[in-house]
This record gives sequence, structure tokens and C-alpha cells, in this order.
Amino acid sequence: MKALFVRRLVPPPACHGTYGCPDLWELADGDFAVIGEDITALAAQLPPGAGCAPTERMVRVPRALLVQARRSIPSEP
Repeated sequence: MKALFVRRLVPPPACHGTYGCPDLWELADGDFAVIGEDITALAAQLPPGAGCAPTERMVRVPRALLVQARRSIPSEP
């Protein structure tokens, strides 16, 4: 899979010396890439009808990050 990162949808994170930070990117194909804490271990607790495929990971995204990105997410592709 080849994805081109077009633009960051939130200001650059300040990690304060830690490895990795929550982040949100728009991809060239119009999809989005999310960087967050891996919480895939909680998949068994998902409500009925929801699931996480073996090729997927669930990530925690801080509410403030999505609220901040809201203005940058286009409504049309």
C-alpha cells in the first residue's frame, strides 16, 4: 500500500521528548491516516455489530485533536 501524505490536519504535536504523538493526516486519495495509542486489545469489548479485522488496529484519539481538526476536514472529496 502506498499512501501520499498531503497535509496535516492539526498543528504539529509537541511530544515533550516522548516517542510519537496523536496526529491526523489527509492522504492523496482523500482518506485519512490517524496516529494514536493502540487500543486494539479492547476490541473484544466492542458493542455487538462492531468489530476489528485482523488487519486493523483501533487507536485512541484525544477529543481535543478531533475538535481541532474539524475545521480542516473537507466536507467533499
